Amino acid sequence: MKVFHSVAEAGRALIGRALALGNFDGVHVGHQALFAEARRHAPPAAFTFNPHPGKVLQPDLAPKLITLLPRRLELLAGLGLEATVVQSFSRDYARTVPADFEATLFDALGVAHVVVGSDFTYGAARAGTVDTLREAAGRRGAKVHVVAPVTVDGVVASSSRVREYILEGRVSAACRLLGRPFDLDGMVVAGAGRGRTIGFPTANVDTQNELRPAPGVYAIRVRLVGGESPGTWYGGAANIGIKPTFGGTEVTIEAHLLDFAGDLYGRELRVEFLERLRPEQRFGSVAELTGQIKRDVEAARTVIARTGA
Repeated sequence: MKVFHSVAEAGRALIGRALALGNFDGVHVGHQALFAEARRHAPPAAFTFNPHPGKVLQPDLAPKLITLLPRRLELLAGLGLEATVVQSFSRDYARTVPADFEATLFDALGVAHVVVGSDFTYGAARAGTVDTLREAAGRRGAKVHVVAPVTVDGVVASSSRVREYILEGRVSAACRLLGRPFDLDGMVVAGAGRGRTIGFPTANVDTQNELRPAPGVYAIRVRLVGGESPGTWYGGAANIGIKPTFGGTEVTIEAHLLDFAGDLYGRELRVEFLERLRPEQRFGSVAELTGQIKRDVEAARTVIARTGA
């Protein structure tokens, strides 16, 4: 997928294409419906923003991102998009009037089809609507296609609902809206090494991801990036929290990989969260903790077998 970091850089490369518009945080099933609609009309492309407009306009209220830009672009490419324009978003850009945004799409980029959600707005003060966009397209011989919200088990797929589920630890519910497990990438860094002493070595995952699941123990799937066996997936169990049994205060993500032998320090991992097994809790002794970890690992194996991960 070709990535353009400005409209000027894209030039006339998108002439005649179908362009889906949105922030696309999480690239959930609702977003995927827009891309599917675009694909029905012309070679598909996307137009998105970085940073998220909320980070610029209301930084104190801005949401934690489900996917950082590199992961978002990876997901878009995986869906078969041929190009994405990443528009830099600033306070100055937020003052763009609707007519100028319309000119960007239909005159500067020359797209033939634009695909949006039913609640799409654009331009300064969100003055542009689906109706004004359709009128602007019609004057130029282009078309606007509006995609209705996608529901899963009666729940509308939205980035805000996905965030809510993840923050509550309901990762299996988030998975249904995302169309895949929620994941985060991170580097394995040195930890206290307690897991190895009790027979369950863990990888301490340092991630830049803004969003992470609620404290607790999760069934996971882990993919190693680079080095030996890149791309190989391993089942596992992860603990997110402060490790209260040991009097911890810093939240960490520690992953135990099933049936894996090797040194993970310095390796990059992608961790997929399949299901929450239990909340984090404090145990009266290391022996009690070890017994519970054994049960967690078996529960994780059951989840992994059931999900086919």
